[in-house]
Amino acid sequence: MTANPPPNSKRPAKRVGIGARPPANPHAEAWIRQGDGDALNKGDTYTARLTLDITPAMRSRIKVSAFTQGVTVADVLRALLEREFPEHRRENTP
Repeated sequence: MTANPPPNSKRPAKRVGIGARPPANPHAEAWIRQGDGDALNKGDTYTARLTLDITPAMRSRIKVSAFTQGVTVADVLRALLEREFPEHRRENTP
């Protein structure tokens, strides 16, 4: 259904169709799916999102620390958590 323009409109009533989808190019599809080399490496490791509430002051201190180290906040927090909770931790046994 094409809507007619108001009588005083200067635009003609014209309906433009969208053309057919171009045929798929297997080489282009493979290139798109390949993505960035870094993205593939990041996908090798399973990750899970962790959300926690902190004060704005704590968030600011973390951000400043990350900035001065030249890394992201996520990198700083991952390193901190890895130090505190290493994969192979010795248990303190009496």
